[in-house]
Amino acid sequence: MRRADRLFRLVELLRARRHATGAWLAEQLQVSLRTLYRDIHDLTLSGVPIEGEAGVGYRLRYRLDVPPLLFNPEELEALLVGSRMVQAWGDGELAAAAGAALAKIHNVLPEPLKREAQLARLFIPPGGQERLPWLQPLRVAVRERRMVRIDYVREDKTPSERILWPLGLFFWGRAWTLIGWCDLRGDFRHFRVDRIQQLDALDALFPDQPGRRLGDFFDQLERREGIRVKRE
Repeated sequence: MRRADRLFRLVELLRARRHATGAWLAEQLQVSLRTLYRDIHDLTLSGVPIEGEAGVGYRLRYRLDVPPLLFNPEELEALLVGSRMVQAWGDGELAAAAGAALAKIHNVLPEPLKREAQLARLFIPPGGQERLPWLQPLRVAVRERRMVRIDYVREDKTPSERILWPLGLFFWGRAWTLIGWCDLRGDFRHFRVDRIQQLDALDALFPDQPGRRLGDFFDQLERREGIRVKRE
């Protein structure tokens, strides 16, 4: 768990209980007491009203409330559909994150919008296939700008091995594709994630190099295919 996520979770735990011992909080966050004490100290310095002491317990001096989130019905349905699509078609980690994010949103919705969310009749059927094993490590590689080596099988069953700069992942309704800069071809290439046979994240990081960025790929696509790509 990233430290920022852990600090947010710590505040949530304190909001949910009138009093919490350090041992219980450390157990919930899966950290040592020393780490917990440091986190509480840093939150206190940042203005979070935590009172208490080591060996006794902690609580919030007053309730911290997240301002109510105001969505119209269409916006709420869009959030529900998006999160359910991720749960159905994303990797396990992303699906869990979508569920957690939706739960957080639901917890701070005003009552009328909570009822709207419960009455929504929009459903996303499961993908009908096993979750792709390479989707999660590819997401990490894209985020960290980490080069990867893949063993790949093309549609005609021809195998190949590539060293890639993974730039982005695209979902097409039933298939995920990876867009990357291919060292072998010296150009952008796309690969269906379900045809990757083996993937190794390398130690090497790739630079933010002009001509090899995702934006450059979009520019190339627009020049070659005349397709305008929405990039926001």
